[in-house]
Amino acid sequence: MEINCNIPYKKKRVDDENDENKAQNYQNVCKLNKNDSTTPEEQQQHGDHKGDDPLPAAKLARIANQKNRLGFEQYEAKNYQNALNFYEDAISMCPDSALYHYNRGTTYEYLHDFNSALTDARIAIRLDPSFEKAYVLVAKCCLALGDIIGTDQAVKTEVNAQSTLVRIQPLVQHFQQLDAAIQTNYDQKAYRTVVYYLDSALNQSPSCKYRLLKAECLAYLGSCDEALAIAVDVMKMDSTSADAIYVRGLCLYYKDNLEKRILHFERALTLDPDHYKSKQMRSKCKQLKEMKENGNMLFKSGRYREAHVIYTDALKIDEQNKDVNSKLLYNRALVNTRIGALREAVADCNRVLELNAQYLKALLLRARCHNDLEKFEEAVADYETALNLEKTTEIKRLLRDAKFALKKSKRKDYYKILGIGRNSSEDEIKKAYRKKALVHHPDRHANSSAEERKEEELKFKEVGEAYAILSDARKKARYDSGQDIEEQEQDNFARNEWIRRSLCRN
Repeated sequence: MEINCNIPYKKKRVDDENDENKAQNYQNVCKLNKNDSTTPEEQQQHGDHKGDDPLPAAKLARIANQKNRLGFEQYEAKNYQNALNFYEDAISMCPDSALYHYNRGTTYEYLHDFNSALTDARIAIRLDPSFEKAYVLVAKCCLALGDIIGTDQAVKTEVNAQSTLVRIQPLVQHFQQLDAAIQTNYDQKAYRTVVYYLDSALNQSPSCKYRLLKAECLAYLGSCDEALAIAVDVMKMDSTSADAIYVRGLCLYYKDNLEKRILHFERALTLDPDHYKSKQMRSKCKQLKEMKENGNMLFKSGRYREAHVIYTDALKIDEQNKDVNSKLLYNRALVNTRIGALREAVADCNRVLELNAQYLKALLLRARCHNDLEKFEEAVADYETALNLEKTTEIKRLLRDAKFALKKSKRKDYYKILGIGRNSSEDEIKKAYRKKALVHHPDRHANSSAEERKEEELKFKEVGEAYAILSDARKKARYDSGQDIEEQEQDNFARNEWIRRSLCRN
């Protein structure tokens, strides 16, 4: 279903049904007001004590009408607060005038005080059930407040005139489509699409309901600062808005502020005990806080496998919370290193860095795991990234060690060739050499294929090379310290060759 998101929201001009009697200008009416059109309260204020009798009803109605005209002129001049003052004066003199309530309602509507506008419109209808424009105002205010049901009722039950029905019905249908699209995508957690439809709705209905729903979706999408700004703005108009306080708590929740977020959800529930979302989030926050603290306690006491279970269960509570989950994943990665599950630790660190590429601790832990797994190139890459994030002496040292380990890893592993450990004795080295030499000796493979003979000859040479290095205490020491034996041998040969040639010239 394709929805048109560009239906304009048109505002109704305030008008006076007795336009033929409209005062010629604002100044003349003010003079008339000053001379003989004062209320009893104004007489009291200005010290005019002509008598204690109230003004005659006809004269009071005439003054109220003048006030209404002045209000209309101020509205036309876009002095909306002045217009409100005049309309309020008119209503105080003639509270049973449907027209005056309607005019004040349209001014409230323009000032986006839709609740006050709706109240005046409904009073106007109660005073004059045939007042068609008041029904339109009710429908428009309901739309502005995001009350689709109220709007629909206004159209179906309150609006009697066919012309009004034609004007309002398209707007109602459009908002019904928008509201359905918003709800469907919200249920599917397609929050970016929800924000798109909400922006369209807000262009025509600046309702706090839609604004706060947009803020909620922005919080889910990680734009907590923007969401918080909307919530604070709404709270300036209504400090008791449970929905706004809920959104503030949600932003704190996604910023991993455990204590303050619970307080906000509890505050929202104090204002509205049936606020379902606050109940849900308060329960979720308390559960996460308890599980995280329990997992940390188990880790510190060395009960690693139990801690692993707790962290894993905590990760299932809310997959949307990136900050909390990145910390839980890092903690579980630490647990995995303690139980020897290095590959699982790397996988957890990968997930942490997908959520937050700046998470330095996870980057360093992954580098250490790569190093222990002898994936030295990956370790060097991680330490280089970490050094770009934070240039410290310790990270520089770790990078230097990783590069050294990488260099060592590219040499032949003589211990591995002979099948012995690094702490083997001279006798163990000799025995291992003899055993491997017999296995790979060319005479034992004389009847093998040419390819197999070539492979065994190569292995036989490697066995001899390994024994030559490891059986020589000096060479073995240099090899164990990471020095490149081949480079040194070449350097020695070049140095000896230079000395020999020098001697020959002399």
